[in-house]
Amino acid sequence: MISRRDFLQASMAASALVGASGFGNWSRLAAQQALTQDQLLQFDTFGNVSLIHVTDIHAQLKPIYFREPEVNIGVGEVNGKVPHVTGADFRKLYGINDGSPNHYALTYNDFSALGKTYGKMGGLDRVATVINSIRADRPDAILLDGGDTWHGSYTCYHTQGQDMVNVMNALKPDAMTFHWEFTLGSDRVNELVSGLPFDSLAQNIFDAEWDEPAELFKPYKFFERGGAKVAVIGQAFPYMPIANPGWMFPEYAFGIRDENMQAMVDEVRGMGADVVVVLSHNGFDVDRHMASLVTGIDVILSGHTHDALPEPVLVGETIIVASGSNGKFVSRVDLDIRDGRMMGFRHKLIPIFSDVITPDAEVAALIDEQRAPYESTLSEVLGHTDSLLYRRGNFNGTWDDLICDALLTERDADIAMSPGVRWGPSVLPGQAITREDLWNVTSMTYPKAYRTEMTGEFIHTIMEDVADNIFNPNPYYQQGGDMVRMGGLGYRIDISKPQGSRISELTLLKTGEKLDPSKNYVVAGWASVNEGTEGPDIWDVVETHIRNKGTVVVEPNTSVQVVGA
Repeated sequence: MISRRDFLQASMAASALVGASGFGNWSRLAAQQALTQDQLLQFDTFGNVSLIHVTDIHAQLKPIYFREPEVNIGVGEVNGKVPHVTGADFRKLYGINDGSPNHYALTYNDFSALGKTYGKMGGLDRVATVINSIRADRPDAILLDGGDTWHGSYTCYHTQGQDMVNVMNALKPDAMTFHWEFTLGSDRVNELVSGLPFDSLAQNIFDAEWDEPAELFKPYKFFERGGAKVAVIGQAFPYMPIANPGWMFPEYAFGIRDENMQAMVDEVRGMGADVVVVLSHNGFDVDRHMASLVTGIDVILSGHTHDALPEPVLVGETIIVASGSNGKFVSRVDLDIRDGRMMGFRHKLIPIFSDVITPDAEVAALIDEQRAPYESTLSEVLGHTDSLLYRRGNFNGTWDDLICDALLTERDADIAMSPGVRWGPSVLPGQAITREDLWNVTSMTYPKAYRTEMTGEFIHTIMEDVADNIFNPNPYYQQGGDMVRMGGLGYRIDISKPQGSRISELTLLKTGEKLDPSKNYVVAGWASVNEGTEGPDIWDVVETHIRNKGTVVVEPNTSVQVVGA
């Protein structure tokens, strides 16, 4: 008798046919200027349950450019496995033709040239069109938002998330989970969550004082769809007080809590769940590890690490779906639920080419309404760039290099530090840099640009700690984003070394001298998680720098030597 895993492996082939082989066709069609909305949305309806997944929108209401990472290193058992495959290797793995729309959407090579060809991606009015199309085909589809939604733009900052709440409510999600939302502060989060017309799910958000599940966040929600009982369990970002300022949400505790996750899976199974879906903001490698430990999960909708994968990854009998970020993609997952279990699926990662997909008029008007009070400020030109400005990559991005240059210059520092966050759209060479562009890469509720003194030894310790958050071979200890960006400092990192031994050859770039462990250096940075940090807001520092430059040119960054990867 064929096993359930055999069914799922056969479904992987079906997913590949729907997702990957279509990329080559899109390449041919685009060359003929024949790429259409109908082709992007084409899907052979399957099974009896449909899931729609969006995640890591980071408050991007309008279409954007967003370059995918050039460097995404996997360590330990995930070395060389997706999502730690980039560029030409990624295209080869998924059968993506060079120069095709999905070369542009999913990899970094030739991004500037392809961006001029294919245009911007995303826009929640286009996302709405895709969601409406799926619902027209499967009216009871379940729309799930993976979090990092109420954060990352000028308007989101100034409305304390209200612009995103208003627009997302119009899309009518069925549930969401959380991460950066908590940096609005727990009072504001509690206010917004209490008013949502859908469920807020997180089995791992607990009351910090009593170590009991927080009442405001349900662990799971049941949906009756296609004659099946679908249980959706929420998983918020587990490392909130480490990666973000814990003083902003002191009454809440987080953590992976995989033992509690197993208890929740067992509980919903005992209540008759035919299929168990986890709406997660763990990050892909953490989700993959959790899937190997927790039994009974059918689908993990993964978020946090911004990975966009044309096919789900199979771990045991669990499929993991990664749907990208910034509104660039929407995932549709159709499930075949029979005899109380998931027997197969069909999946498509739908790219939101904003020049191809017609905006939903109602949502477009709502977006314009949110932005109208700020439009003149958003569109003000601060300068221009002759370089591609992007953020993603394990060690540096040109946006971060520009921010570090601003900190070094405007704060008169020896060394600059910029957090290795993944959010922030790109700006193409030759374009104006607007205030909106700047805020898209700096908007947060703890923006103070500090200036302080640190010893060489302390700087080394900070870098070692951050490196372990990224490159610890145990995914459960990977608590950070990407490596802290360093301005004015070169170094060597050996990925294969243990904690405390990865970073060496720290060199002050302006003198060429090795960093003296006992000497004090002037360090400027931003996004400190410490309460009471003082200094100007980072966007003011960088705006001054861009205005002084007029036209920005970011030279190639060769200050980091990576070995052992």
